[in-house]
Amino acid sequence: MEILKSPAGKVVRTLRGYDAFIPNPLPPQIEWNDTLVHSLSRADLIIGKLAGEGSRLPNPQLLMRPFITREAVLSSRIEGTQASISEVLADEVGAPVDRSPADLLEVRNYIFALDYGLKLLNDIPLSLRLIKEIHKQLMQGVRGHHATPGEFRRSQNWIGLPGCTLATAKYVPPPPEDLLNCLSAFELFLHSKQLPPLIHIALCHYQFEAIHPFLDGNGRVGRLLITLLIIEQGILPAPLLYLSAFFEATRDEYYRQLYNVSRHGNWQEWLIYFLNGVAIQSRDVLSRAERINQLIENWTLSLSNGSSSTLIEIIKNLVANPFITAKKISEHNNIAFTTALRNIKKLESLGIISLISKNKRNRVYCALKLIEILEEPARTDELE
Repeated sequence: MEILKSPAGKVVRTLRGYDAFIPNPLPPQIEWNDTLVHSLSRADLIIGKLAGEGSRLPNPQLLMRPFITREAVLSSRIEGTQASISEVLADEVGAPVDRSPADLLEVRNYIFALDYGLKLLNDIPLSLRLIKEIHKQLMQGVRGHHATPGEFRRSQNWIGLPGCTLATAKYVPPPPEDLLNCLSAFELFLHSKQLPPLIHIALCHYQFEAIHPFLDGNGRVGRLLITLLIIEQGILPAPLLYLSAFFEATRDEYYRQLYNVSRHGNWQEWLIYFLNGVAIQSRDVLSRAERINQLIENWTLSLSNGSSSTLIEIIKNLVANPFITAKKISEHNNIAFTTALRNIKKLESLGIISLISKNKRNRVYCALKLIEILEEPARTDELE
């Protein structure tokens, strides 16, 4: 392991002869320099604007669906999954997709785990119990499913280049015998309210990744934890903000920042990086949400007077998934298949949707302009 000494924790020599890192309990001593204060102020301001817009959105529950899918795709991509947003959404409506079923399942599991975690928050606080529950949902039937889904590890894991061993790994998290002590201290800090919420969340994310409590899935659970903390602490009225787009677009920097906390105790740099991501992604979501809502409004206005309420409802539901079939419309809106076909032809004539699958049965259509907005690359440039 490259870490020999660190102000952020201690290196211990295990009985098996390898070194492992045990992070200090949170919180660390934070140096509130001008850059950090400015970064926090800016992030708070912009996420506050997103919260305000989110509370005024006509369809926050519908709008959160594509952003959850986007988060699931990009968080999974950090771990090597290649599925795209379009492929996942198309697969939802039964369209043929040229992508590994295993990749699609990993993304679907992420979406389900996040939904499940958000529902659990209504009944239990964010805790080790809840974290184990979402890990169990995340790992069902996918790569690593053999790695005890929903259970903290009882053996050593490590991080490094493919083929490395415990002796050559770049980072070795706490040994199994120290894991529960680390997690107990982490859970205490999860419930702490002594720091600004965004600082608290940034510290929690680092600590979870440093502890690495599961044999697999730690990165994805750690990023799910960010969203759950944002909702639990009331920062946003709906889960609209996700940082995986920022982390995926700056992947090397993301890993470097996490590692530099462990190796050098560079808390300020990690916090500034994290807060910059919050500010940039809040602005990004605001832009995408505004353009999506404008499209829906324009499409609704393009309908002739006397258009059915079902047609308007179909347009609104394009927000949740821009891919549609007559069968899905018939089932979702409880209308006849022939009526669903007539509505599809109307939307196609208005240029709202386009045919993308020419199969004679179960033809698939898509609102391509919505997909373009969702699949735009994340911006990572500094804010003005």
